[in-house]
Amino acid sequence: MTLHNVRLGTADGELAKALAAIREELDVTAEFPPEVEAEATAAAAVASETLPELDLLDVPFITIDPSDAMDLDQAMHLERRGAGYRVRYAIADVPAFVKPGGAIDTEARKRGQTLYPPDGRIPLHPLVLSESAASLLPGETRGAYVWTFDLDADARVTATTLKRTRVRSRARFDYPQVQAQIDSGTAPESVLLLKEIGRALVALERERGGASLGRPDQEIHEENGRYVLVRRQPVEAENWNAQISLMTGMAAATIMIVGGVGILRTMPAPDEESVTWFHRRAAALGTPWQESVEYGAYLRTLNPADPKQLAILHAAATLFRGAGYTAFDGAVPEERIQSAVGAPYAHATAPLRRLVDRFVLVVCDALANGRDVPAWARAALPELPAIMAKSDALAGRLDHAAVSAIEAAVLRDRVGETFTATVIASTNGSGHIQLVDPAVTAECVGKISAGQVITARLVEADIAPGTVRFEVA
Repeated sequence: MTLHNVRLGTADGELAKALAAIREELDVTAEFPPEVEAEATAAAAVASETLPELDLLDVPFITIDPSDAMDLDQAMHLERRGAGYRVRYAIADVPAFVKPGGAIDTEARKRGQTLYPPDGRIPLHPLVLSESAASLLPGETRGAYVWTFDLDADARVTATTLKRTRVRSRARFDYPQVQAQIDSGTAPESVLLLKEIGRALVALERERGGASLGRPDQEIHEENGRYVLVRRQPVEAENWNAQISLMTGMAAATIMIVGGVGILRTMPAPDEESVTWFHRRAAALGTPWQESVEYGAYLRTLNPADPKQLAILHAAATLFRGAGYTAFDGAVPEERIQSAVGAPYAHATAPLRRLVDRFVLVVCDALANGRDVPAWARAALPELPAIMAKSDALAGRLDHAAVSAIEAAVLRDRVGETFTATVIASTNGSGHIQLVDPAVTAECVGKISAGQVITARLVEADIAPGTVRFEVA
């Protein structure tokens, strides 16, 4: 479960303390050392003097992000081109602000990525860069790596270029705004084309066997002095927007594979044991996965509003294990596929929020334009997989601890109540259940079996350790 938009008001000082304690225990902080802030401030002050000579200032780029985001990594412009399309995708020029081996670079390698605990972001870069000088904010001239894709009528890429250039975003949208304008037909053509191109890219994803979990987000809100969880299903525009990013990541991977140097985001196909387990789990929960159907296609048929099918989507996470980063210089690795994408893939579109993207952009820019890859970037490649693995593990621990504390806070005043739940896993005398409302997964004690719909009584909800426990009623 992903939690967003927590505003810790009057409802629960204990929850605020618990979330602060999690940060302290994991040794994560939004504050930067003085030397990092000083270097970032100095880099921001001369940003206008280091802009690329090339410019696309006449292209009306837009950004599409969550409503509260200020670290805007990407801007796009879509247009028709004959029977096909042209997609321009501008990525924030973070390398222009980061001196290799300097204070910002050193700190970014310690952090690895922006972290998103529910009580506020822990950024990868100082805000003077990530939410100001390097961010593709509307009305501001910025340096960017601009990917230009020519697509045929089916949205297959026929040509790709990558150039560092100046851009200026004309407008900033959030996902509900874009969806509303597309649905009403009032969006400008560049925005309307997001639906057309996005749907074509989704069809190509199905064709190559790609998959997405498509699980809803959970948002926590304060109502009448207590916290409640609200399920939010992503709008279609989020998936269409993600498809543009996926296309870019696949192009980056191709450039690096052809060039013989780079770093890929890889994930093996699910092993036989995991597939067998998931088949049994899906059957027990009432929606069997037929052998003849690709797992990506099967996941797309599931309805997150159905508690049993939501439980299947959560169980499907077992098929998405083993993701990591594979660096190479010379021999291209045999294992180069990201199985959920269904193709070789690289992280290249979020350099403000993820360390590895900065290096991928620099490597791809050099290879795509016939230059040598900078020695500092090449030397860093072997170190990046371990850095990112450590950062991913930290992000997972932070998310798990925060979600556990929040679920306990939501349920704390309801100890003794009974809830309808679906059993998603069981062993002798206990198991895990998926509640319908709130949509919480928790431990349950009692004689239960996977697929059952039961009535469970809440017996414990302790915020500080994040413990939630039920028993069969």
